[in-house]
Amino acid sequence: MTRLLDLWHRQLRRCRRGLPGLALALLLILPLAACSGTSAGFNSYQSPDGRYAFLYPTGWTRVQVSGGPRLVFHDLINSDETVSLVISDLDEQDSRLEDLGSAVAVGERLRRQVIAPAGSGRSADLIEARERSGSGHTFYDLEFAVHLADRDRHELATVVVDRGRLYTLAASTNEVRWPKVKGLFEQVITSFTLLI
Repeated sequence: MTRLLDLWHRQLRRCRRGLPGLALALLLILPLAACSGTSAGFNSYQSPDGRYAFLYPTGWTRVQVSGGPRLVFHDLINSDETVSLVISDLDEQDSRLEDLGSAVAVGERLRRQVIAPAGSGRSADLIEARERSGSGHTFYDLEFAVHLADRDRHELATVVVDRGRLYTLAASTNEVRWPKVKGLFEQVITSFTLLI
């Protein structure tokens, strides 16, 4: 909560510099208001370097993964529900998300190369791809249905480019639980914010 208050105060100071900052501060007030009630069920995470922040569900714990995502949080009760953050370096020419293609093109590339690459035994469908703006950046919000041999899963992801890096925040669950956590996962991925 303290981190969110600090974040909100920083964004409020930016408001004095113009309307884009005001719009961002207003967007941050909504998650802050939601977090103030115990029913909202979110904790905040801010990177040690202060570059990015996002919300994750209360009751989830961080787990260490070697050779994988930068961060992974999972539900203590439903341990196959996860929130993960992958940060990838890009070529210099890919300085903006739009340089990588449209939301659909990036979603399809993520589906083919990461979620269900050839030989993985998985298949996936890109259900929805949409673009949004926040903190002065373009984000692509993506929804996937993932098919494994023994079960189906659902995944939401948001991707953004900043300073030569591609950030991918994803929330995943089994298909049976999807209707119960859809709104929660949407709040998680849309909470991802670049701070500096």
